Amino acid sequence: MLQVKNLNVSYGAIHAVHDIDLTVQDGEIVSLIGANGAGKTTILQTISGLKKADTGEIILDGLNLRSIAAHKIVTLGVAQVPEGRRVFAELSVQENLELGAYVVKDKAQAAAALAGIYQRFPRLEERKKQLAGTLSGGEQQMLAMGRALMSDPKVLLLDEPSMGLSPLLVKEIFSIIKELNQDRGITILLVEQNAKMALSIASRAYVLETGNIIMEGTGRELLENEKVKKAYLGA
Repeated sequence: MLQVKNLNVSYGAIHAVHDIDLTVQDGEIVSLIGANGAGKTTILQTISGLKKADTGEIILDGLNLRSIAAHKIVTLGVAQVPEGRRVFAELSVQENLELGAYVVKDKAQAAAALAGIYQRFPRLEERKKQLAGTLSGGEQQMLAMGRALMSDPKVLLLDEPSMGLSPLLVKEIFSIIKELNQDRGITILLVEQNAKMALSIASRAYVLETGNIIMEGTGRELLENEKVKKAYLGA
């Protein structure tokens, strides 16, 4: 479904991503793990059009996304849940969700999507009139995910969904990610510092180091890899 070829991305003189090649097949969860500054977020932002590539191709269902604007990429089926949630703090929960459906022209379809989000995230329905900035961290993460799902994406890009959450909430968020993949068939590209959790649900994964892919394999293979254990799993 999604193929990244020979991707290079820079920030001024800093070459952040080096000749990256990765694929995400329909129905997979693919995880990107690595230390801070490895280039994980940059890859997601480049796929979603928020950052421009120096060279390379980003192919979604045969279409090259590289020259397409970010808001158009959403209409093609790619939605990103950004690092730090980035909810609109001064808007209500429901207003945040409705903004996620700005690409949906059919009002009935948007209403059905909203009902589906409330069914999946009952706490959001309970707080639908509450300002998003007053929610807990876990509730904001659910809201950010719900907002992305309102556009009915083919591919969901998740950037550090466990950041700042308690261990109990991390388990809940990862359970939701698995359900979205298994029950709704959403393909997921996941960037996550919690390497153990990320690899435990991944079909496949890539390990990044200073902008380079240094290792790839199934989630299980990388969980059992001694180098990965030592560097990222605290083993």
